[in-house]
Amino acid sequence: MNRLGGQTGNLCSSQGEKTLMRGWRSKLVFMLVVYFAGFATAIYALSPAPENNGEKANSKTMIDSILKSDDFAKSFNTGINKCVALGKDAAERSVKFLKQKIDERQLKSDG
Repeated sequence: MNRLGGQTGNLCSSQGEKTLMRGWRSKLVFMLVVYFAGFATAIYALSPAPENNGEKANSKTMIDSILKSDDFAKSFNTGINKCVALGKDAAERSVKFLKQKIDERQLKSDG
């Protein structure tokens, strides 16, 4: 008997056995579902795409040509350079501001 009045150390009880059996079965079913979902995803990802004839194919090639064009690359590069320059400018202003605040506090503590 334990502190709560129940029996201790009985691993063969029917309640413990049912809980243990239900646990591994549900885990097995869950793992099988996940395994087959992954397998189905792999088959879908590796299967060849159907050939589209018509407007969809033309619009896709147009989008691909836009994305692969040199104009898009130049525009993207310009945008990234602007972002980097803005980040550098913000960092420089932050450093100046922090130095100013540190100098002010040092003057207050000295004076």
